Amino acid sequence: MYKYLFGPVPSRRLGMSLGVDLVPRKVCSLDCVYCEVGQTTKLTLERKEYVPYGKIVQELSNYFDNNPDPDYITFSGSGEPTLNIRIGDVIQFIKHTKPDIPIAVLTNGTLLYDQKVRVELKSADLVLPSLDAATEEVFQQINCPPASLTLNRYLEGLIDFSKEFSGKIWLEVFILPGYNDSCEELKALREIILKINPDAVQLNTLDRPGTVTTLRGATKAELRRASDLLNLDNVEIIAAAPQRKHIQSYRSDAETAILETIARRPCTLADLTQILGMHGSEINKYLDVLDAENKIETVQQDRGIFYQKTGRG
Repeated sequence: MYKYLFGPVPSRRLGMSLGVDLVPRKVCSLDCVYCEVGQTTKLTLERKEYVPYGKIVQELSNYFDNNPDPDYITFSGSGEPTLNIRIGDVIQFIKHTKPDIPIAVLTNGTLLYDQKVRVELKSADLVLPSLDAATEEVFQQINCPPASLTLNRYLEGLIDFSKEFSGKIWLEVFILPGYNDSCEELKALREIILKINPDAVQLNTLDRPGTVTTLRGATKAELRRASDLLNLDNVEIIAAAPQRKHIQSYRSDAETAILETIARRPCTLADLTQILGMHGSEINKYLDVLDAENKIETVQQDRGIFYQKTGRG
């Protein structure tokens, strides 16, 4: 069992992806209202070696020696991976050890204003930053950044990175009805996206409750409307309820373990992670499918969002 690697997990965008988690849960530079991992416990822009480089390399070496190659190695997980000051070194280790495996970095993009971060990511094959707001007010409402981070600083970093990076950039825009789906906000987003000039713009929305329980996901019609208002040639809608038959290596034993656990008592994502010994990002994949099949439901309690079997009294 690995502590800092998870999966490979099935990804709608990256096939079978081996996750690398470089920060503890939930160390992040944003506290987004839609985050399914949960509220940020350490909101920071401070970069340091949150997880030691040697421990990451040790786990990767063991994985490579004992498993077939995944489709991608993806930096993601419990928080913002670029907060780890050794991310560039880990990328270089993978490139040296397994040069044929493409590397993806899932990032909120907030630290790309730092030239050191941009240089550290230059050897990645694919970077997937996020952008949810075009105005400071909406940025504050959705992303809840540290006081020292302004939207302009964030956007300048994204634009600078897009000019310097030779790999692919897939920009994710998370549509939240009532927050960033007005005509004015979407048209302003369009102008920013044109400056970033990503290879793809991917519209996503909420599958399950975020940290604010009153949020709802955009409907298919609302996502199509957002796509039409953005009026860009490279926009795709990736939000869709995952189906078991479309997910490679869907493990029925993992599904059974989750259902049996929450049948005894409702659990948070953190509870399931601790009880089952699985990474939160991996459990999330199964929760997405179980939710789409109406096998689970959520209930808000004092300690947060709990998952229980549908119909539990």
